[in-house]
Amino acid sequence: MKHFNEQMMRRALVLARRGVGRTSPNPAVGCVVVKDGAIIGEGWHRKAGTPHAEVHALLAAGENACGADVYVTLEPCSHHGKTPPCADALVAAGVGQVFAGMVDPNPKVSGKGLARLRQAGIAVHEGLLEKECRQINEPFIKHVATGMPFVICKSAMTLDGKIATASGDSKWITSDKSRRYVHSLRAVVDAVMVGSGTVEVDDPLLTARIPNGRDPMRVIVDSRLRIAPKARLLQVESTASTVIATVSDDAAKIARLEKAGASVVRCSEKDGRVDLVDLMHRLGAMQVQSILLEGGSELAGEMLRSGLIDKFLLFYAPKLVGGGGKGPFGGAGVEKIADASMLREISVRRFDEDILITAYPEMQCSRD
Repeated sequence: MKHFNEQMMRRALVLARRGVGRTSPNPAVGCVVVKDGAIIGEGWHRKAGTPHAEVHALLAAGENACGADVYVTLEPCSHHGKTPPCADALVAAGVGQVFAGMVDPNPKVSGKGLARLRQAGIAVHEGLLEKECRQINEPFIKHVATGMPFVICKSAMTLDGKIATASGDSKWITSDKSRRYVHSLRAVVDAVMVGSGTVEVDDPLLTARIPNGRDPMRVIVDSRLRIAPKARLLQVESTASTVIATVSDDAAKIARLEKAGASVVRCSEKDGRVDLVDLMHRLGAMQVQSILLEGGSELAGEMLRSGLIDKFLLFYAPKLVGGGGKGPFGGAGVEKIADASMLREISVRRFDEDILITAYPEMQCSRD
């Protein structure tokens, strides 16, 4: 029976992933309704403000939902938001038992949905494939717990750890397949973030150039407003906004950038630059739950030292630069190997000849 329950929850996870990148600021959720060993209803949360996964699954099951087993990746909600409580919908349908992958970390729910089910006499089982259920909603979990975005640091390197040659050339280190994957990541995060140096050198668009791809918000960390109003990311036609974080109070520069369509956000200052912790709080208040950090090395290095990176995506191409090429994390590093940042939950994937290492930091620094 355990194997069958896990099989049904894995199906719910497959459904939940269909909503990743489309439900923010809500979580991605999948739901499966089962009766007599067969799936009779499926659903997933498709977009914020629309019916939740449980509602879609119950509608598909119809009257057969009475007495059925329900597998849902996240605790059913118990509060009225833009849609009615899913816990009430399950009670009204008369389901027999509910398997929830994890308790909702949102304080508005956090156990209340499961309690509502139990009060109605519905058997509740929680924690089925909890790790997998948490992974698909890492940004939502981080945001509701801290008010800050979940930051994914992406870097493309040669095998000797260089993101560019000494002259600054970096096109292209990785394969077309790797770069297409990065564009698919851009389409599911809320924002992509780079430093002003990357804009000056590469003049990127920072769009998701895949079929039906949704462009993320573009966040440029530009302490002194060095970015030119003619930068391509300010000229591109896109439904996504551009936010420039700065400590500058140069009214003329701000006016030119705002005229070009950007929103300029003045942040607290730290050592003459944008205080990145303050910026993360500001972006979190703007309902940005996930950020793909794409460079450059100075920004990535400061984010690393500040303990603001939650996940690493490190691409390695079978090339060697040697000499004075640039590494992915600039600025001051540790002096002793014992103080090096340790990574955990390492996984490896191939993209043609490239290797992608996905990892999480072992410890996070204080962000208060």
